[in-house]
Amino acid sequence: MIIQKLKYFLKETLRNLWQYRIRNFFSITIICLSFLIFGVFLSLSNNLHYTAQQLSKSMMIIFFLEKNLPEDQRSLVEEKLKGSSLIETFQFISPEQALEEFQNNFPELRRIIENLRVNPFPSSFEATITEENISSSETLTFIQEMKEMKGVEDIQFNRDWVEKMQSLSRLAQAVGFFLGGILVLASFFIISSVIKLNVFARKEEIVILRFVGATNTFIRIPFLMEGTILGILGGLVSLLLIFFLIKFFPLYLGASLGVFNELINFRYLSLSQIIMLIAIGAFIGFSGSLSSLARFLKV
Repeated sequence: MIIQKLKYFLKETLRNLWQYRIRNFFSITIICLSFLIFGVFLSLSNNLHYTAQQLSKSMMIIFFLEKNLPEDQRSLVEEKLKGSSLIETFQFISPEQALEEFQNNFPELRRIIENLRVNPFPSSFEATITEENISSSETLTFIQEMKEMKGVEDIQFNRDWVEKMQSLSRLAQAVGFFLGGILVLASFFIISSVIKLNVFARKEEIVILRFVGATNTFIRIPFLMEGTILGILGGLVSLLLIFFLIKFFPLYLGASLGVFNELINFRYLSLSQIIMLIAIGAFIGFSGSLSSLARFLKV
């Protein structure tokens, strides 16, 4: 008996989906666009957060030394770095090593450097700090002390990049939730309206079902299943579009990014985010149908 009911519900649901396919397609399109916008911003947030993490792991402080710095003064700088608990590792980079590294990273600029006839790079210490100390006040105090130390000409510390990436990640997520929320609400009303139209289109059948003793639940289930399937399909199509965007968009973006293309690793949504989008789609479809049935199917 239960299997027969399930077969009937499935048959009626599929018949509704096909019979009213034009307006059902419209519903799926609206849901898809809603989740596409939300998913794109969510993916952007993921990528910015991941980039910030990668920058944090490889965050360096570069201490540029004065030209022709005496060996004893250089040793004092080295001892200062060695004695700091904030510094994880450090190494001395000679002007020759800095020049070689620059030429390897930017071979297209090799000719310009050669035309200078002198090595423009100073000696330096490259130090990495522990991730938990990147934004600490102790690190900023230590950098200020190093700036005032004799023999240190300049310091490069790109902590702002990490903080900006993290801020942009939070902003992208907030914008995604805001825009996605508005469009998801629109999807709710669209599905509710579509189910209402489908109910009116089958009004005579519903009267017959009531006449032969069908319960309220029995009549409503196919419509609830229809709305749920519409929501799930909208979510799945949006996930597919997001996948293609992430897969092919970097191919067009890479040429303009140049060397920075290596820094950006376009990542798809996580499994939990995929499940969340599909579940939200199903919930919107179900609740939109339920709302419509509660208002317009008085049985």
